[in-house]
Amino acid sequence: MINPYQIVIDTNVILAGLRSKKGASYKLLSILNDQRFQINISATLIFEYEEVLKREQQQISLTNEDIDDIVNGICYLANHHEIFYIWRPLAKDKDDDFLIDLALKCEDKTLPSNGRA
Repeated sequence: MINPYQIVIDTNVILAGLRSKKGASYKLLSILNDQRFQINISATLIFEYEEVLKREQQQISLTNEDIDDIVNGICYLANHHEIFYIWRPLAKDKDDDFLIDLALKCEDKTLPSNGRA
């Protein structure tokens, strides 16, 4: 079996996919349960998903309960990571640095112990 692609999804992609059924963001959300991909999350990312989706809930026509169900579904499908180190600053947008931390953490778990791909 092929190792699934490890992905980290930024909050704006989730929001865009819930706003419209057109485009790549919606397509990505529709294949999250595909075994070729494995979504990765951290507590910081989940808190951001919840905060932004609830703040923008008028745009996406969802209730707080709907948003909770979506976030819980993502949590169910995802690999959960605790981030103990910080690679900052790396991103042009400092608010996205935690996404780089998460991406590095989940990539580290997919590499063989000798560090070679």
